[in-house]
Amino acid sequence: MKPMIKKDLAEQLAPKIIDMARARSMRAGDPLREEAFAKELGVSRSPVRRGFALLEELGLATKEPNRGYFLTRDARTIDTGNLPLEVDPFEDFYLRVVDDVLRGDVPTTFFEAELIRRYEVPRGQLIKVLNRLANEAMIERKPGQGWVINNFLHDSKAHIQSYRFRMAIEPAAILEPGYVVDKAAFAKARRTQQEMLDGDIFKLSRSQLFQIGAQLHELIVRCSGNAFFLEAIRRQNQLRRFMAYKANVDRPRLITQCKEHIHLLDLIETGHREEAANFLRNHLDIVGRLKTDKEAKDELAQQKILDALVAT
Repeated sequence: MKPMIKKDLAEQLAPKIIDMARARSMRAGDPLREEAFAKELGVSRSPVRRGFALLEELGLATKEPNRGYFLTRDARTIDTGNLPLEVDPFEDFYLRVVDDVLRGDVPTTFFEAELIRRYEVPRGQLIKVLNRLANEAMIERKPGQGWVINNFLHDSKAHIQSYRFRMAIEPAAILEPGYVVDKAAFAKARRTQQEMLDGDIFKLSRSQLFQIGAQLHELIVRCSGNAFFLEAIRRQNQLRRFMAYKANVDRPRLITQCKEHIHLLDLIETGHREEAANFLRNHLDIVGRLKTDKEAKDELAQQKILDALVAT
């Protein structure tokens, strides 16, 4: 029996490896090069190798003696929703930094030494979290030294525009003439939504909740067969991640959202695509308004606290 692969960092890297392979339009039989993936992911070759081994366990890669790992399927046909959810060993610290950034407690431009003093953590731990935030487009490294926060994070107008863009793209994807339902992926997505209703909403981290929602919307768009729609929604998911982190604190609201996701899957799978497109457009409109209204109220409350402090 093949030994089980250690699955901490491997689980975190596996979806990213597939995303990179998809971006490179890799096909079944193409080699997975450790050095190239390690360089782009910003890690050593060892965890990348464990990520390849996990993909082998999942039947998505094969290892050939003295040659390395090779894809067993075209990357564009692989649904990352069928891969394990990413689990970061520094999840709690990561979310603490995210909250501080979203509240404006971390300066727009900052240096690593400032955060090491602020959080009293080893530099290696901080660098791993900063690299994750950079990969998620929340921050970027400045030429030379220091980091800068993406100004999208505090731009409420951009958040609204993001949902308006999705309202145009995602329903249109459902109506594409080449739309083909991935029955296995739909069944898995439906089970995941039901598990959330059965209690996972109150157990999973904010990043996991976001990932589940993002994977479902990517699945719906992916079935259109239109690579341009899919690339657009992936970019949007990357940009809206941190606004979602704010909204996901209101977990009871997600109960309605999960029920709507299941209904949407049912409409598409039963062939009611016109109705599904209209339902999705309305769903995105409502969710977008709720999230932006909540953010505006949070900002107003925070400003009142600051005004009160100044007055005293």
